[in-house]
Amino acid sequence: MNTVISVRIDKDVKDSAQEVANSTGIKLSTLINAYLRQVAATRRIEFYAPEIMTPKLDNLIASVEAELQVGKISRKFTNTDDFLQDLKK
Repeated sequence: MNTVISVRIDKDVKDSAQEVANSTGIKLSTLINAYLRQVAATRRIEFYAPEIMTPKLDNLIASVEAELQVGKISRKFTNTDDFLQDLKK
């Protein structure tokens, strides 16, 4: 037996989700139904919220990349022994 639920959702979020569903050839209601089935089956709710790039974060990343270019930051390490040895210098 099917039932109807009504939820308020941001229009941009709905449109974006609709676009994703359409690109895979399924209806938005099928996508929502599949997610609710997953929640019911796993008893887990998982969210994904990507970090929004802010000017401050963008500047911080640029600053770190610039420091990497001039060698101001230590090199990458593949194991803890090399890291500890470099740290003791």
